[in-house]
Amino acid sequence: MNIVIVDDDCLVSGALKTILEANDDVCVLDMGADGQEAVRLYRQYRPDVLLMDIHMEKMNGLDAAVEILKEFPEARILLLTTFSDDEYIIKALRFGAKGYLLKQDYASILPALRAVCSGQTVFGHEIVSKIPNLIRKKDPLDYSEYEINEREQEIIRLIAEGLSNKEISAKMFLSEGTVRNYLSSILDKLNLRDRTQIAIFYYQHK
Repeated sequence: MNIVIVDDDCLVSGALKTILEANDDVCVLDMGADGQEAVRLYRQYRPDVLLMDIHMEKMNGLDAAVEILKEFPEARILLLTTFSDDEYIIKALRFGAKGYLLKQDYASILPALRAVCSGQTVFGHEIVSKIPNLIRKKDPLDYSEYEINEREQEIIRLIAEGLSNKEISAKMFLSEGTVRNYLSSILDKLNLRDRTQIAIFYYQHK
C-alpha cells in the first residue's frame, strides 16, 4: 500500500510515517506540507491513498482534494484533522473524500487506510454520529418512483447506519454477493457514485 502524507506539521508527518512503515505492507512514498504540494505529489506518485490534513497554509486540504478529484476522480483521499467542524464534514462528504478521521484517533488510521485502499469509505465514529443532523432533510421520498423495492430500501437504511456488506448480509440472511448486486442496482437507480452518497440520499429524504 503506497501512501503520500501531507501535513503542515512535520512532526506529525514524521510520526505518521514511522507508525505506518512499522507495517511491512505500507510504504510512505513522500511527504508534503500544504495543499499545493498535495496536488503535485498526487500527480507525481498516484498513491493508493493520500493521507492529508485539512488546516494548512497556501491551500487547505479540502481545496486540494477538490482539485485532485477533478483531475483524478478515482483518487482515494483520507482526511485527518484535529477539528470535527460540521462545515468540513459536509464538504468532505459532498466532494467525495473516502474518509474523514480525527487525528487523535491514531489507532483507527491504519485500519482506515486499509479500508480506503480496498475501496471502502470510512468516517470516524464521532463523525458518523453527526451525519444525520448535518444533512438538511427534505420531504419523505416515494422510493417507488425510482423502482426501489422494499429489500433495497432496507439495504439503503443499513448502509446509512454504517453497516458493511458483510454485516448487511448477516442481518438480512443474504450472501455478500447478493448484497453487492443490490448495491450496484441501488447506485444505478438513484444515479449515485458510492455508499457515502447513498447515506446522504437516505438522510436527505428520511
